[in-house]
Order: sequence, then structure tokens, then C-alpha cells
Amino acid sequence: MTAVVTEADPALVAAASVKRRPRRGGWLAVVPLLAFVALAFGLPAVAMLNGAFTVKDPATGATSYTTANMTASVQGAYLTAMLGSVKLSAVAAGLAAVLGLPLAQAVVTSRFPALREAVLTASGVLANFGGVPLAFAFVATLGNSGVLTRQLGLTDKGWDLYSFWGLVIVYLYFLIPLMVLTITPALDGLRVQWREAAQNNGATGLQYWLHVALPVLAPSLLGGLVLLFGSAFAAYATAAAMVGSSIPLVTLQIADAISGNVLVGQENVALALSLDMVLIAGLVMAVYLPLQRRSARWLA
Repeated sequence: MTAVVTEADPALVAAASVKRRPRRGGWLAVVPLLAFVALAFGLPAVAMLNGAFTVKDPATGATSYTTANMTASVQGAYLTAMLGSVKLSAVAAGLAAVLGLPLAQAVVTSRFPALREAVLTASGVLANFGGVPLAFAFVATLGNSGVLTRQLGLTDKGWDLYSFWGLVIVYLYFLIPLMVLTITPALDGLRVQWREAAQNNGATGLQYWLHVALPVLAPSLLGGLVLLFGSAFAAYATAAAMVGSSIPLVTLQIADAISGNVLVGQENVALALSLDMVLIAGLVMAVYLPLQRRSARWLA
């Protein structure tokens, strides 16, 4: 047997060398993004870190690095506000997850595509509706002199919008739509064959949800719960417009410390509180991202 040796096509050799050649200037495309991230996030983060560990002497004006601000941020009224924010966020996120899941399931199983699109579009709008407009809407509706409060006599029944549970109800207004948007893709990933296989083996609808659907959805549910917690934890304008300082929240304490409403010269303590919030938000994201990846593997 004789081997047949053919000469390689010069054009193919040149194309292969071009493919193997690394693109040295490809990283230049991300330079604008990196510059934006550095300006929008890097500089504020550096300023926050520097201020959180800096104390200024009122007599001499000299600054020194210390942990006094961080220590003060986890004591007294600041600690109470931090715990109040965590409690409010956890309760509101839990209720939004419980109420949003069946609503999203009803949307997914609906036979009317127009209804699905309408609900998802409305959820996208309502999930971003907050701040002073939302507070005004609830005050005009369920406040002490609100329309429904007077018509239904809610004041005589002990209703108070400007309380912890009143604020929870207001937060649910934008957290439930956010849960619908978060969990709908996971519900779409549930395969019809799984329900049919469970029914063929004699499982009821409740048994299917307890032993098949919920275990598969658990990473997405926990991820959505964490996302709702972070959204409620960072909310400021709605609570500020509604309750002011009557309910201790860390975002309101930061605003008071910066503006000097309570004590003058507490700006660096506000930065320390902001750093505490960043650490909690980082912990939330550290939990959310692995859950999201695990959910994507199950539903892929």
C-alpha cells in the first residue's frame, strides 16, 4: 500500500491560522463598560469604605482611621433599625412568595395567552412602582381619612396604615408582581410528562406538588425569596413618605444621620450603616446566585 500525500490548500491553512490567532484587541470593547463600572460603583464604594472607618476631630479637624463608626452602627437605635429592616423585609418577602406562587401558576396554566401577557406586563410595571406615588396612593385609599377607610369603617376595627403591618401591605404591592416575574420561568420549566407520570402512578395533585414540583422549584423559590428580601430591604422612599421615623428602619436612619435631623456630625456613621447594608446585600446575593444556577440546571 502506498500513502497518498496531498498538498494542503494555502487558503485553508491561512484560515486555520487566523482562527487560532488570538484577538489581541478584543478586550478593548469592554473598556467603556469597565470605566462606567469604576465611576458608578467603584468611586462610591471607595468613598463609603473610607468614610465608614474615618473619624474627624471637631476641635482640630484632623481625621483618623478607626472602627468607632462601625461599632456605633451595630448599637442602640441603629441596631434596632437594622433588626427592624430585616424583620420587615423577611415578613414581606415571605408573604409575597406565598401569594405570588399560586398567582404565577394560574397565569402559566391559563388557556388565554392574552391574559398571560397582560398579567406579566402589569407585573413588570407594578414591580417597579414605588416611592412617593405608591405611598400617596395608599394614604388616599387606606389612610386615616382614606376612601376605603371611611366607607368600610376600618378605623373602628383597629386598622392603622402607618404601622408595621400597614407597611408590609404596601410592600406587597410591588413584591408580589416581582415574585410573579421571578417564578414564572421556573413554572414554565415544569414538564407535563412529570405530572402525567405522577398521575399514572396514582399520585394526587397534592402529592405531585409535594414530592415532584416543589422539590424541583425549591431553588427558584428560595432564590425568589432572597431577591424579594433584598428589594424590600433596600426600599426607602415609600417608608419615608408613609411612616417617617415612627418605624425604625435602617434606610431612614441613614437619611436622618446624613441630614442631621437627630444628631449633627453623624455622616460617617451613615456610611458605616450603608456598609452594613452592602454586607447584608452581598450575603443575599451569595445565597441567590448558587440557587439560581441550580434551578437552571434542573429546568434546562
